Amino acid sequence: MAYLKEIKGEIEEEIREKGFEKSQIKILAGLMRLRQICCHPSLFIENYEGNSGKMELLEEVMATSLESGHRILLFSQFTSMLKIIEERLKLADIDYYYLDGSTPMKERGEMVQTFNEGKGRVFLISLKAGGTGLNLTGADTVIHFDPWWNPAVEEQATDRAYRIGQKNKVQVMKFITKGTIEEKIFKLQEKKKEMIQAVIQPGETMLSKISSEELMEVLRSF
Repeated sequence: MAYLKEIKGEIEEEIREKGFEKSQIKILAGLMRLRQICCHPSLFIENYEGNSGKMELLEEVMATSLESGHRILLFSQFTSMLKIIEERLKLADIDYYYLDGSTPMKERGEMVQTFNEGKGRVFLISLKAGGTGLNLTGADTVIHFDPWWNPAVEEQATDRAYRIGQKNKVQVMKFITKGTIEEKIFKLQEKKKEMIQAVIQPGETMLSKISSEELMEVLRSF
């Protein structure tokens, strides 16, 4: 809560001093920090050595799913979070593939092919790098580790498993941290879908069409 109050205070002060239009970089940075804390405190807090509730839940869900023979696509917006998950998979001796923006196109194609042929049990994917254009029907479970404020982007990523050739029922899970900005924006997605899509555009480069009052509504309720 201390970090939340600090970030909210910084955003409010920035808007008071510079106005909403000139505060967009600060606002984006604050939203990013709030989202990172939801995923794992070590993404934001230097030298953090503890765990996170979301990470513990993920390990439980993956263990149960893999024991039942399921194969998983796991999406995150943060490559730093994917790296943490990758280390856990290594420790658990779970075969996996990893794809982010630095993965060469040829290598991507090879990984997709071998995964769909049945090799590897988990595919870690950066949402921005692998949310479109991939056919990953070898998976029957999709996990969104952290929510993207535009639900259409998440849906496109989920569709990687719903391509032609999918023979199994696909289960989709979204991890939302209760009592945080994640839960607030998730609830607002249906209520104010246009506003949510305007909060953060694809590529997370700007704010548009949202007033300072609407932004503070997102921050106020937790």
